[in-house]
Amino acid sequence: MIDAREDQAAGLRRLFRRAPPTVVAMYATGRHGGLNALCAAHRIAGRSERVILLDEAPGEASLAARLNLPHSPDLLSVVDGRCTPTELLQPIPGLLGRIAASAAALALPLLDSRRRQVLLGAIGQIQRHTGFILIHAAAQSADDPSPFVYAAPRRLVVAEASASGATEAYRVIKQLAAAGAGSLHVAVARARNRADAAAFFDGLETLVRRHVGVALAWLGEVERDDLANGLAHPVAESSPREAEQAFLRRLSALGAAGVRHGPMRR
Repeated sequence: MIDAREDQAAGLRRLFRRAPPTVVAMYATGRHGGLNALCAAHRIAGRSERVILLDEAPGEASLAARLNLPHSPDLLSVVDGRCTPTELLQPIPGLLGRIAASAAALALPLLDSRRRQVLLGAIGQIQRHTGFILIHAAAQSADDPSPFVYAAPRRLVVAEASASGATEAYRVIKQLAAAGAGSLHVAVARARNRADAAAFFDGLETLVRRHVGVALAWLGEVERDDLANGLAHPVAESSPREAEQAFLRRLSALGAAGVRHGPMRR
């Protein structure tokens, strides 16, 4: 039986594809992963401040501690009417703010139809006030993507230019590819200069192409480039075989899991 998560992601996917805003699932790697994620969010926001972080990373992996934010109710609390989306938004200078969503990401496949529609309605309200929704996901959970990640039209890996950043970025990309992702955007953080960033991406892209076969789109350096403009466009497949390879990976993942997971859309 196909995992109900794919069914729940279908409703989110329809919601996320309404423009605006652009919806991106973001994984940040390296020793400074949380700070790299925040830096990317601010670069995407630019001067417009129209970015909301849906933070589905749990516990220490969330951005709350790095921002010195107090505990906040989760997005799931809208289901029983305890909070409105506006009340959940924690302001962040330079961004519209952060909404905790780890419980919502876990609970969505378990909700009945009425509660699911309430949650989707709340996300719809959030969308009306922003240009970008960034779903901050924990790199450690890339092997089991949430419905939010499944539904997001874009997936971004913010890779720290370090040994740990490269190792973790490769692992995240490999796991997302196994879950069915056909393409990914990559931005490099904390590179010494442009040449260092380009060399880091080239090495990662070569390794991924050789051993994983998923298309990577270079967004540039987090600290210097226009990430928002790059994310506004889909990843161009590097060869006609990319779609075929993604399809075969999905079939392999479904078979290995006993048809436990549905396919991840691009």
